[in-house]
Amino acid sequence: MIGRMRELTELIEVDDPAWPELQALFAACPMPLTVFAPDSGESTRGLRQLQVTARSMLGGLTLNTGGLLVDDGWVRVFGAGSGRDGNLPSLAQVNGFPETFDPAWQAAAGLVVAHDVLGGVFALNGMDPAAAGRPGQPGQMIYFAPDTLQWEALEIGHSAWVAWLLSERLEGFYSALRWDGWREEAAAAGPAEGISVFPFLWSKQAEDVATTSRRTVPMSGVLGIAADFAQQIGVGDPGFLGLV
Repeated sequence: MIGRMRELTELIEVDDPAWPELQALFAACPMPLTVFAPDSGESTRGLRQLQVTARSMLGGLTLNTGGLLVDDGWVRVFGAGSGRDGNLPSLAQVNGFPETFDPAWQAAAGLVVAHDVLGGVFALNGMDPAAAGRPGQPGQMIYFAPDTLQWEALEIGHSAWVAWLLSERLEGFYSALRWDGWREEAAAAGPAEGISVFPFLWSKQAEDVATTSRRTVPMSGVLGIAADFAQQIGVGDPGFLGLV
């Protein structure tokens, strides 16, 4: 449970904020990157509930951005987007934060911080990953893989993950899940949409993703189908994958 609520000024007015480091990462990013302007109401709601300061990467993103579209929208990182006017939904919206600060509320299984266009989910582990049926250590990043329908431990914290995400290493991570023309298809999908692949990515028939058929659908549908099939094929309920 969260203790005393730190006021917004305590969270924002800090020495050594993360924003300059984030701006440097944005400038050096080797792939197309869109940085949305923040929605002030969602930024405030997110920071207050998270109770993290602008010194952290998580706080810096929530305070200063409406979210990121990385590599022409292949990965969508959530910040303080309003979910309106073509922006991404906010971190608060995706994780179902209370409208006003609630010290008893927490993202028990972990905090969903990004989706990729295929329905992969990046999450920050909570205090007891094992109890939530998830791998990795508390406070480290994990990934729900759309081709295995299982969570994978990334063995890095959130700040290191942001640096990794905005580097050339992202290409290798996704090399087996991309096809000729993927960039155009990803860019054409809206912020709340994903790409549905058939045969499904977790099937043997989709080993060569270039031979699949694909269409743009609501991201909620991509995540829902993955969660349903994870239980049907016996890998287990993946739990909360985010609200979009």
